[in-house]
Amino acid sequence: MTPQSSEKVPNEPVIENRKARNTYSIGETLECGIQLRGTEIKSIRASQISLAEGWVRVHDQPLALSLHGVHIAEYPPAGANRQHEPVRTRNLLAHKREIKKLADQIRAKSATLVPLKIYFVRGKAKLLVGVGLGKRKADKRQDLAKRDAQRDMDRAMSRRRI
Repeated sequence: MTPQSSEKVPNEPVIENRKARNTYSIGETLECGIQLRGTEIKSIRASQISLAEGWVRVHDQPLALSLHGVHIAEYPPAGANRQHEPVRTRNLLAHKREIKKLADQIRAKSATLVPLKIYFVRGKAKLLVGVGLGKRKADKRQDLAKRDAQRDMDRAMSRRRI
C-alpha cells in the first residue's frame, strides 16, 4: 500500500503546543509552510523545538506571516561554523487570500495568531496556526471540570465492560 499525497508519515515527529489550547480558545486554523535552514529542519526531525513561547505576526506591507519566539535547538553534528540562530524570526508560507482572511479575523475579534503544531507532510515541515481568543480563569476551570467528568465517565464505562 503506497501512502497518499496528503498522508503523514508515521515515523516523523509531531510537535504540539499544548499550552496554547489551555490559554486560548482556538477558532479557525491554517496550515503554513516554514522557511527553514538546513540545520533547523534536522533539529525539528529530532524533536528539538519549543513552540510554547512562540507567536505569529501579520505584516501589512508586503502581506506576509512571520513566526517569532520559537526556539529550535542547534544541531551538534553540523559543526560550530554551520549552526543556525536558535531563536530568530522565520517566514511562513501561505497564500495571500488566506493571510488576508486571518488578518481580518484577528483585527475584528482582537485575537492573536498562535502556533499550534509542527508536523511533516511529504517530507516538508508544516506549521498549524490558529486564531486564539484568550480564555478567562472561569473558562479554564470549566474546561478542567469537563475533562475530569469525561475521564470519570470513561473510567466507569471501562470498569463496566469487564
